[in-house]
Amino acid sequence: MEPILFAGLALVAGVSGLLVVVQRHAVYSALYLIITMGSLAGLYILLEAHFVWAVQVLVYAGAIMVLFIFVIMLLNVPREDVPWAPRDLRRIMLALVLAGILLVELILVVGVRLAPGAKAPAVAAGFGTTEMVGRLLFSRFLFPFEITSVILLVAIVGALVLAKKHFS
Repeated sequence: MEPILFAGLALVAGVSGLLVVVQRHAVYSALYLIITMGSLAGLYILLEAHFVWAVQVLVYAGAIMVLFIFVIMLLNVPREDVPWAPRDLRRIMLALVLAGILLVELILVVGVRLAPGAKAPAVAAGFGTTEMVGRLLFSRFLFPFEITSVILLVAIVGALVLAKKHFS
């Protein structure tokens, strides 16, 4: 049953992730991103990473996506008419080449990981628990955590400034 759930959630994550990129309307793209994050949360449940699942649902699929949708609606981004103009052919080819390179790298990494005799890396005791995450977050990673909050605050203020200029 678990491989079937994994395949289904992975398929939903892949398709909705692709739709995030190719969607013409920004609000629909953000909604597909919520679906992607929800399916990733399901994958975390299958990995028995319940803390990461809760953070994924509450922080990313909840709070961050509400912020994204709020900013998109506040800025009133117009829908573009021609998503793939002929002048963008070089960019499309570059994107396809880079995607191919990424796919080859992924195949190499997974191939090495699944090779006969490959062992999983050792995991420290208490890895992934709420206590360990809290200790690391508020000791070793406190500065990056605070920098992230400042960056989000700057993004919100920037969106409000852009929206005020647009409506003035």
